[in-house]
Amino acid sequence: MTSTLDLTAVRADFPILSRTVRDGKPLVYLDSGATSQRPTPVLDAERDFLLHSNAAVHRGAHQLAEEATDAYEGARADIARFVGADVDELVFTKNATEGLNLVAFALGDQRFGAHAVGPGDEVVISELEHHANLVPWQELCRRTGATLRWYGVTDDGRIDLDSLELTDAVKVVAVTHQSNVTGAVTDVARVVDAARAVGALVVLDACQSVPHMAVDFHGLGVDFAAFSGHKMLGPTGIGVLYGRRELLHAMPPVLTGGSMISTVTMEESTYAEPPQRFEAGVPMVSQAVGLAAAVRYLEAIGMETIARHEEALTVAALEALQEIPGIRIVGPTDMVSRGGAVSFVVDGIHAHDVSQVLDDDGVAVRVGHHCAWPLHRRLGVQSTVRASFALYNTLDEVEALARSLRRAREFFGVDGGGLK
Repeated sequence: MTSTLDLTAVRADFPILSRTVRDGKPLVYLDSGATSQRPTPVLDAERDFLLHSNAAVHRGAHQLAEEATDAYEGARADIARFVGADVDELVFTKNATEGLNLVAFALGDQRFGAHAVGPGDEVVISELEHHANLVPWQELCRRTGATLRWYGVTDDGRIDLDSLELTDAVKVVAVTHQSNVTGAVTDVARVVDAARAVGALVVLDACQSVPHMAVDFHGLGVDFAAFSGHKMLGPTGIGVLYGRRELLHAMPPVLTGGSMISTVTMEESTYAEPPQRFEAGVPMVSQAVGLAAAVRYLEAIGMETIARHEEALTVAALEALQEIPGIRIVGPTDMVSRGGAVSFVVDGIHAHDVSQVLDDDGVAVRVGHHCAWPLHRRLGVQSTVRASFALYNTLDEVEALARSLRRAREFFGVDGGGLK
């Protein structure tokens, strides 16, 4: 498989990729699943805003305030277009975790009407979930008396949609779009169809999909979705919650205070229309500007081009790792409905020891349970090593990963059967 991506030009936009680490070794950054690097156009956009238009949004009548408000709402429009949503369906949050919690808290409020969760209701998740799409639903059930149920996971690390039959008691189904551990991409259409059949809402954790593939929330038919800026070349401190317009209008606020009100008296308050209803306090304006610049950067390259390039990297990594004795991939070993997170274990070596050797060679990966403890228990591993790819990675970096893994096996004296 070939890629049409101009890697030389792309990598020139990421100055951090040219630095050296560990006694002058080139940085091989394979941890974009945790946080991506930012290109200079994103850094420049945020800096330009702060230098020339920084002011409080939605509050002032002076020129700077008008410019800041235009930049903030313009960013919302750019991001909405990118994910196939209408501009009033996007709420800015400080991260995706906050967005998922916002929905979970609102569903526990009886003001949400027929959508509110209470005793006797069921909430469905999966064993594949990141803790950010697991713990909030545990807490919702604890607060409301609802029952938490979950889809199981197949041996190759996919959500087993045959493992659970939804009933009329189900109020919400919350699943990941793409696993941050196994890379498996969920059949969202099937999830939506099953949920609709019992009248349940669908919440999608899209943190690992939006940066790497073309995503259309309207086309997917989900009710809510959350993603984060720092995984898609944007700033930290900003996330996005998508909600269908009619649901946001029916949803009660979770955080209250300034900016999210319509009228206030000493006795009571009324609330602004969405999305402002869910953006209490001073918002993250420069971060929104930076995230919009990241979206435009991704759009200029093209998400299909990015997906093809990352698929080529993942294919190369899967092939290279399977050629090394004693390495077991945790997740699908082919590219059917699969993204670019490749997790694995090295027989006879603890994941943290593997990462130390890789780090000594300048190869940056993630190790541990990746905020997915139940999934690791289900797959029978305590921790894994994860290499995750982005548009700026190269086939040479895949080869560097494989070389370093071979060196780790040699260093620890490990063969296919364990320690010598």
